[in-house]
Amino acid sequence: MNPYAAHLGNQDACEVLAATPARLQKLASTLGAARLNQVPAPGKWSPRDVFIHLADCEIAFGFRYRQALGEENHTVQPFDQDKWAKSYAAYSAEQALSTFNALRNWNLSLVRSLTPEQLNKAVTHPERGQETVKTLIEIAAGHDINHLQRLEAIAGKPAA
Repeated sequence: MNPYAAHLGNQDACEVLAATPARLQKLASTLGAARLNQVPAPGKWSPRDVFIHLADCEIAFGFRYRQALGEENHTVQPFDQDKWAKSYAAYSAEQALSTFNALRNWNLSLVRSLTPEQLNKAVTHPERGQETVKTLIEIAAGHDINHLQRLEAIAGKPAA
């Protein structure tokens, strides 16, 4: 099982995906403007960076769903998140959250409309091998959980 998908446990992927935008908004409020840009440790991303990363991933995940559904024998295109992060200075936390929310709503509409046949459609990931559209969705939900847990840990610590 994919390490991100393993974060799901018994949770429903669609419920996790649907709940994430509100959880991110709450975390942004809890952290406040000053803490959004604080790096928790050397080499780690700030909460703002994580918000931007999640918006970027929502673009990538949505593209993957659509490619997988639209093509036969689709091979997922991986991306290097660290290379994408080099452009993060261009965005604010507010832009990232707004973009994430819009894209997540758009992608959830698609995901909720899928038939069992579509969910079971096979795709290949060059690094992970054979997967299904359902697996891609579970990975996205587990990815949310992973980052939410990290952000909640940061929010639970006293301000520096």
